[in-house]
Amino acid sequence: MAKFKHVLVIPYPAQGHVTPLLKLAHCIADYGVKVTFVNTEFIHAQVMAANPGLDEGSSRVKFVAIPDGLETDEERKDIPTKMESILSVMPDHLQELIEKVKKQSDGNEDEQISFMIADLTVGWALEVAERMGIERAGFWPASASALVMTLHIPKLIEGGVVDNNGFAPKNDLITILEDLPAYKSNDLVWSCPEDPAIHKAIFKYLSSIVHHSKRTNSFLCNSFRYLEAPACSGIPGALPIGPLMASARLVHRRGSLWNEDSTCLNWLDQHPALSVIYIGFGSTTIFGMEQFYELAHGLEQIARPFLWVVRPDLTDGPVTEFHDGFLQRVRNYGKVVQWAPQEEVLAHPAVACFFTHCGWNSTLEGLSNGVPLLCRPYLGDQFLNRSFICDVWRVGLGVDGDENGLITRHEVRKKLLAVLGSEEIRANCLRVKEMARKSVSEGGSSLKNLQSFVELMKA
Repeated sequence: MAKFKHVLVIPYPAQGHVTPLLKLAHCIADYGVKVTFVNTEFIHAQVMAANPGLDEGSSRVKFVAIPDGLETDEERKDIPTKMESILSVMPDHLQELIEKVKKQSDGNEDEQISFMIADLTVGWALEVAERMGIERAGFWPASASALVMTLHIPKLIEGGVVDNNGFAPKNDLITILEDLPAYKSNDLVWSCPEDPAIHKAIFKYLSSIVHHSKRTNSFLCNSFRYLEAPACSGIPGALPIGPLMASARLVHRRGSLWNEDSTCLNWLDQHPALSVIYIGFGSTTIFGMEQFYELAHGLEQIARPFLWVVRPDLTDGPVTEFHDGFLQRVRNYGKVVQWAPQEEVLAHPAVACFFTHCGWNSTLEGLSNGVPLLCRPYLGDQFLNRSFICDVWRVGLGVDGDENGLITRHEVRKKLLAVLGSEEIRANCLRVKEMARKSVSEGGSSLKNLQSFVELMKA
């Protein structure tokens, strides 16, 4: 009788990577697979503090940690420093961990790591697996369209579309695959308009994925065929298994890095259907003070119920005095929390639209719940996601900056009202929601792909 392998799962150390891979880990554990989930020591401590009992919930998912080589929070927020340290420090520690598990297994093959699922953004882990004779698959936490662009980096350089630092010299449309919509030159998945150094660092890091991707023939994608059929077809070995959503059973074990304020769910219960604007800009977006004020004034002027996630580090300076006055003025219709149980919020019938940074997890969570999107990307693939949201799937609108790049309160108010009032956008959202649910239901394409992959992991 075939036995399941002991699978090691390793994400890039950031919220948007840990979340989908942890969902996948629990999905495959439900099929009887034993999983060891590897975080950095810093991320592991955050996850355990924010999710009490996480490591007790499933005997088939074990959580372990390895060093990232960084000393301070400041170093971890510095993207180039973080990426360099990960590449230089973590591969050896990962190999030591696998060897330690082997030694502790005392010859019991069922206990030894025999399969690895590695986030492609830590693609070096696939090389560790190959070196140690371990079967492996890559996982891509962003859109399949973003993976297509990433895997085509050498051709983009060769064709002069981008230079060796990832900058596009011409403002032209970029055609990569015949059936895929053309990419805009400002939708590069390594974009950081506000910081060229970060732009270059992300491009260099993503360029390594092309090399690492040759270490596997399987690419698990958190997407579904209806949403991204041309992109999925354009990646040999792509297995769309999404959208990966937390089931009701796992809702308190999803791996958030911050304590979620569940009082907002009770607050939403007090509001009628499709009445609340939800605003959440993810875990990395940082606003300048003026931009933050404009967003706040726009929400205040629209005078509709809103729920806004304001992380303590959302702005590049203190806003306490303004914040206190703002909260007093909007107390009858607005609620501000530091972090929210986002999937539950977006599934709530009171939510009418989602003002988002367009991170891929947030995008999928919004689409899977049929919620129209208002887009304000900040970094990386979020710009590409905005283009698909607004121009291809037509499930939302984008806010536009003025001549100084500032998104004014007037623009916020105008676009929110436009999204809320668009019957076409809402109809498109409901159609995508239905296809997302079908994809992961019995007989759906994503569920079939997941089940086929689990079969591959049998000894």
